[in-house]
Amino acid sequence: QVQLIESGGGLVQAGGSLRLSCAASGRTFSSYAMGWFRQAPGKEREFVAAIHGSGGSTYYADSVKGRFTISRDNAKNTVYLQMNSLKPEDTAVYYCAARTTLLLPYSSTASYNYWGQGTQVTVSS
Repeated sequence: QVQLIESGGGLVQAGGSLRLSCAASGRTFSSYAMGWFRQAPGKEREFVAAIHGSGGSTYYADSVKGRFTISRDNAKNTVYLQMNSLKPEDTAVYYCAARTTLLLPYSSTASYNYWGQGTQVTVSS
């Protein structure tokens, strides 16, 4: 069982930056690939970024590539999402998740069984 708690969301102007954190419980954090997803009002939850358990490989949605960076500190059981050059269309609730199903793509919500409660990110124009 893994419990995830996100933090770091807030209100920021377009062009600004935020860093989201996701703290995980449990001793096996490094064995999980971790992902960030987001969900805007009236839209489906969508993939943002993912990182391998060792931190050696990362994956991004095209919409955030070059602006967002996912990283992790396994000693602190924490995964981060650094978001730069934010746009109003980045406004959403952001969720972190632990990947448990290896046969599905990193970008699939079905690949993740453990989810945090979400943190709101609002980007004003």
